[in-house]
Amino acid sequence: MSSRQDEALALAAVDALTGQLALAPKPGLPDPRDLGARATRMDHGSLRWSARALAPGLAAMAAAARRTGEPSPQLRAELGAIGRCTEHSVGLAGGGHRGVLWTLGLLVAAAALEPGARSKDVTAAAKKIAAHSDRRAPRRASRGSSMSAKYGAAGARGEARAGFPHIRRALDALATSRGAGAAEAEARLDALLTVMSTLQD
Repeated sequence: MSSRQDEALALAAVDALTGQLALAPKPGLPDPRDLGARATRMDHGSLRWSARALAPGLAAMAAAARRTGEPSPQLRAELGAIGRCTEHSVGLAGGGHRGVLWTLGLLVAAAALEPGARSKDVTAAAKKIAAHSDRRAPRRASRGSSMSAKYGAAGARGEARAGFPHIRRALDALATSRGAGAAEAEARLDALLTVMSTLQD
C-alpha cells in the first residue's frame, strides 16, 4: 500500500461522512430539509468543513497501520496520538465530527492492515486494535464515556471492542435494500435507520 492508497482510504471515509448529510429524513440528525434555517445551513457548512479536516489524520492513521503491520499496542498508541492531533485540527474547523474520529480511525487503520479485505474482516481487525488500551490517553472523561456511564450504553468504545456489530448490521441492510432494487439513497437510509432503531446511544 502506498501513501496514495492511504489518502484514498481517508477520502473514502470522509466521503461517506459527508454523503450521509444528504440523506433525508433523519430523525434527530441534520438533513437537507433543515437548510431553510440559517443556523442549520451554517451547521451543515461546518459539518462538511470539519469532515474534510479529518482527512489528513485518517491518512496518517492508515500509514501508521501499514508501517506497523499488525493490530499491536504500538499501533493503538500511535493512532491515539494521531487522533488527538486531528481532534485539534477538527476543532479549528468547527469541531463537528470529533466523536466519529475514533470509529473511522480504527476502521481506516484496519482496512490498511488488510487491503482488499471484506467488511467482516476489517471490523474484526478493528476490534483487535481497540482491544489494546492507549496509556497516553487523557484521564479526563470524554462526553461519550460520560453518556455511556450515565445511560449504560456501550458507546463508541464498546462498539469497537465488540467488532462494530451495528456497522455489520448496517452493511447487511444496505446489501438487502440494493438487492431488492432500492435506489441508492433509499438503500442508505434503510441502513441508517436500521442502526438508529437498535443503537442504544
